[in-house]
Amino acid sequence: MDLQDYPDRELMMLRVAQRIASELGESLRSQERVTLSVPGGTTPGPVFDTLSGADLDWSRVAVVLNDERWVPEDHPRSNTRLLRERLFVGRAAAATLVPLYTDAPTPEDGMAALTDGLRPHLPISVLLLGMGADMHTASLFPGADHLEAALASDAPPVMALRAEAAGEPRITLTAPVLQDALRVHILITGSEKRAAIEKAATLAPRAAPVACVLDQAVVHWAE
Repeated sequence: MDLQDYPDRELMMLRVAQRIASELGESLRSQERVTLSVPGGTTPGPVFDTLSGADLDWSRVAVVLNDERWVPEDHPRSNTRLLRERLFVGRAAAATLVPLYTDAPTPEDGMAALTDGLRPHLPISVLLLGMGADMHTASLFPGADHLEAALASDAPPVMALRAEAAGEPRITLTAPVLQDALRVHILITGSEKRAAIEKAATLAPRAAPVACVLDQAVVHWAE
C-alpha cells in the first residue's frame, strides 16, 4: 500500500478530489465511457463538493456507490441521497448514476436487475473507498453472513450481505470488482483508522476485508 499523509483534512479532501478528477480526465481521453465508484457516509462529502465542479465531460461518466443500505432514497441513511446532494450538482449533474437500490422488499429480490445494470460499466476506472475502524470496506464487514463468498475470486459483481455492525441489510460491490478497478484510493481520517489500516496490511481479508485491495491502493490519511 502507498500511504500518503496530509497535514490536515481540508487539504487532503482537496488533493484527493483533484487527483480523482485528473485520473478521470486521463481515462476519458482514451475511452468513450468511464466509471467512478465512491463510498457513502459523510467523510467523502468534501471530496464530492470539489469534484462536482471539475471540468470533465461528465455525460460520459457513470457513478456507482461502493455499497448501499437497503433503504429508499428518501431515507436519512441512504447513501444515494447523500450522493445526489453532494456530487450530482454543478457540472457533475450530467453524470449517470448506476443504482445499487431498487424498489424491492429485500436486496436478494433486486439483485438480478442491479447486476444487469452494473455490468456494462465495469471495470471501474477510478475507485474511492472508505474504511471503518473494524477494517471493513464497502459493505464487506468482518463476520458478515456471506463475506467469504463476496471475497472469492468467482463472486458475482454485487451481493447482499448482513452483519450486526451494518444495521440494515446491504448491497455491496464484491472483492473481484474492487480488485479489477484500474485505480484504487482509500480515504481515512484519525489515529484509530491509521492504526487499523496498518494492522489490516498484516491480516487476511477474511479478518480485515480492506486487505483485499491494499496491495494496489493509495491510502490518503489525515488526523
